[in-house]
Amino acid sequence: MLSKAEKEKGMDLAFAQAELAQAQNEVPIGAVILDQNGKLIGAGYNRRELDGDATQHAEMIAIREACKKLNSWRLNDCSLFVTLEPCPMCAGAIINSRLANVFYGAFDPKAGAAGSTIDLFSVEKFNHHPQVYGGLYKEHASQLLKDFFRQIRQKQKQAKTTDNGGKNS
Repeated sequence: MLSKAEKEKGMDLAFAQAELAQAQNEVPIGAVILDQNGKLIGAGYNRRELDGDATQHAEMIAIREACKKLNSWRLNDCSLFVTLEPCPMCAGAIINSRLANVFYGAFDPKAGAAGSTIDLFSVEKFNHHPQVYGGLYKEHASQLLKDFFRQIRQKQKQAKTTDNGGKNS
């Protein structure tokens, strides 16, 4: 089991990745993978809009990077830290890459696959079941997302007002 300091390090690094996404007007979701010694081996942030690719989730990018670094598709004894509960696609990649632990911040009531809408990690027939720990720094993770979407709505409202010649409709 990871120490409290290692968990804090992992989540801090994931939040730093989320900030990189936000700086590029992407949904601020970040993920990192640490090996069993606490060494960073993979990092990613949401890039769906930038790349026009639905698979460019933070977890997917971090998993690809970690696999390259280890020269293996197996990420045994490694831990994923992500700011938002993984979706079904990412949960599948987590299972297939054999990650030992998943730590996430905010719960995702719309697409969360670690218990919020479905729990893919508990499906008995799957051949791998990572240990999952949700809600780490959930207030910070949730606030990051709320602030981002509030800014998007404000920009859309301003654009609509400008498009209407300053008249509200």
